[in-house]
Amino acid sequence: MASKIRVKAGNVEIGGGAPISVQSMLNTPATDIESSIVQAKILEAAGCEIIRAAVPSVECVNLIYALKEAVSVPIVADIHFDYKIALECVAAGVDKIRINPGNIGDDSRVKAVADACKSRNIPIRIGVNSGSLEKSILAKYGHPTAEALCDSALYHASLLEKFNFHDIVLSMKSSTVTTMVDAYRLAADRCDYPLHLGVTEAGTEFGGLIKSAAGIGTLLMEGIGDTIRVSLTADPAREVLAGNELLKAVGKRTGGINFVSCPTCGRTKIDLIGLANEIQTKLSSVKKDITVAVMGCAVNGPGEAKEADLGVAGGDGCGLIFKKGEILYKVPENEIVDCLLKEIEKL
Repeated sequence: MASKIRVKAGNVEIGGGAPISVQSMLNTPATDIESSIVQAKILEAAGCEIIRAAVPSVECVNLIYALKEAVSVPIVADIHFDYKIALECVAAGVDKIRINPGNIGDDSRVKAVADACKSRNIPIRIGVNSGSLEKSILAKYGHPTAEALCDSALYHASLLEKFNFHDIVLSMKSSTVTTMVDAYRLAADRCDYPLHLGVTEAGTEFGGLIKSAAGIGTLLMEGIGDTIRVSLTADPAREVLAGNELLKAVGKRTGGINFVSCPTCGRTKIDLIGLANEIQTKLSSVKKDITVAVMGCAVNGPGEAKEADLGVAGGDGCGLIFKKGEILYKVPENEIVDCLLKEIEKL
C-alpha cells in the first residue's frame, strides 16, 4: 500500500519507500519574524524534519526568506486562496507549497503555480478536511464522509495533473478518527501519491495524543503513510516529540532512547512516577539506540525488564541499577538518577 511516487521537499524525500518524516507548524504570527525563527530553531533541535509556516499575505513572504536562512529544515508555505502568494514563496526558495488548486481560481492560475513549482522541483501538498469540502461533494454524500474527503483530494490533484504536475502529496484530515482512517485507506487504494497523515483539531495534549496515536498509528501499522503531523493544541515542540515516539512505537523508526517504565503498584516503595519523569526528561537529548527501564519493584523489576540495556528497580528508599536483568549495584534513592546516567554514558 505504500505510495509509489516519491517527491522531495528540500533535503527530505517523501513517499516511495523513503523514511517517514515528522512535521510540525509554527504558531507564531507570520509578521513576527524574530519569534518565528526562535520557534523554528527549537523545532529543528527537537527533531522536526519539515516545518510549515502560514503565509497569509504577500508581505509575509519575508518570513520564508528568513526561515530559509535560519534553519536547514525544509520549509512549507501554507497558503489559502491567493495564487500570487504561492508564486512569491516559490521565488523565495520555499521547499514545498500547501495549497488546494480548486480554491485559487481558473486554469491559468493553477497552471502558473504548477509551472513555477515544476521549474524548481517543489512539491505541492493538497490538504482537505471536513470544513473544506466542495458543495457538490457535500451534496453527493450529505456530510463529510471518508469518501467525500478522498474524492475532494483527488479532484484537486486532477487540476494539477491537467498540467502534467505530479509532485503531489495528499492529506485528508478529520477530527473523527474513524473517518480519517477510512479516508486514507481509500486514497491508498486509489492513487500512488504520498500521504501526509494527521488527525486535525485533535485537541489538547492528552486527548490529542490519544486520537493521533489511534488514527496515525493504525494507518502506519497497515503500511499507509509517508509523513506525519501530530496536531496538538500545545507547544509545537510537543508535536515533534510525539511524532517521533509514535514512529518508534510502531516500528517505523529506530534510534534514541526506548524508555520503559512500570505503572506502579502497592509494592512500590519509592517515588517511581517522579523518578521516571526525571529520568525521561534527562534522557530526551541522548541519541544512543538503547532501552532504559525504570521499574518499581526490586523483586520482579530486573527480570521483567531483562531486555533493557540498563535500568533501575526501586527498593525501600533505594534503587538497584541493573543491566540486561543482572543487578550491578544498590544505591540510595537520591543517587539513582546520577548513577543511572553514568552507566548510560559508559555504553
